[in-house]
Amino acid sequence: MPQLSDLPLSVLDLCPITEGGTIAQALHNTLELAQHAEALGYNRYWLAEHHNIPSVASSATAVVIGQVAAATRRMRIGSGGIMLPNHAPLVIAEQFGTLESLFPGRIDLGLGRAPGSDQLTARALRRHLGDEDTAFPQQLEELRHYLSEPVPGQKLIAIPGAGLHIPIWLLGSAGFSAQLAGQLGLPFAFAAQFAPDNALRALAIYRQSFVPSGVLDKPYAMVGINVVAADSDEEAHYLATSHQQAFLHLIRGKPTALPAPTHHIDSLWLPHERAAVNGQLRATFVGTRESLPAQIDDFLQQTQADEFIVNSAIHDPAARRHSYTLLKRLAHG
Repeated sequence: MPQLSDLPLSVLDLCPITEGGTIAQALHNTLELAQHAEALGYNRYWLAEHHNIPSVASSATAVVIGQVAAATRRMRIGSGGIMLPNHAPLVIAEQFGTLESLFPGRIDLGLGRAPGSDQLTARALRRHLGDEDTAFPQQLEELRHYLSEPVPGQKLIAIPGAGLHIPIWLLGSAGFSAQLAGQLGLPFAFAAQFAPDNALRALAIYRQSFVPSGVLDKPYAMVGINVVAADSDEEAHYLATSHQQAFLHLIRGKPTALPAPTHHIDSLWLPHERAAVNGQLRATFVGTRESLPAQIDDFLQQTQADEFIVNSAIHDPAARRHSYTLLKRLAHG
């Protein structure tokens, strides 16, 4: 049985733009959090690609990864993820080849097949709105080709990128990417932080379809969760209302910057909205060093995760850093 004390912990950061804050502050907060997470011993630090969302400052994901890698020394830095259908595979190979050349042995390339945006934004990105189930494996194969050793006579080479063998992860919130990751023998990251209902099925598909490869000899599954830790349960639940409000605005089709927390969350939503938000955020663990371990351990036993990657959508950056501090202490003493 996996134990939380033995599990690697990593950070998922969407560079939250907070209500009353600026994009510059959001990016500065990311650099501070990354340095803090490295000092605490977190395993990796991933940044997510989203577009046209008022609360997310990491849309130019490769650029932010470079800044975070430059501000840290040892921790792995990567994407959670790059939405591959938004980009030409050659461009991604060159971008991440550049990052790997600057920060050798520290770069992860996590890939998703969703647009990370609405359809209007996807078109503005010049993304082909075709059959993702067909296009994504082809794009992935092309990208892996560019990152492999060039063969004699190869006319199109990613410079930099070719031969660097940057670790590729597939990300998903359902079964398609899980099965593809298993068939290719790649590590898989599941987004339980917003799609908890699909987690166990997708992880089972990944493990059942896994074929050993030159990358992995057995499955490796990282699971995304939300954690809000504080010095009291009351404070933790108060801080967690920022994320709840953000999802409430999303389901209403009116996304905003990450709201300040509130003591009156129940006055803001209707019963069906509360059920929808809490259902989508079911893999959210809120509490203290005393109350959190049992919550998280139960989810660990259900998922049998090899690693947790943790999102903490907390409005105050100091409280956010403190949450990651408490989580690391409760997990590893």
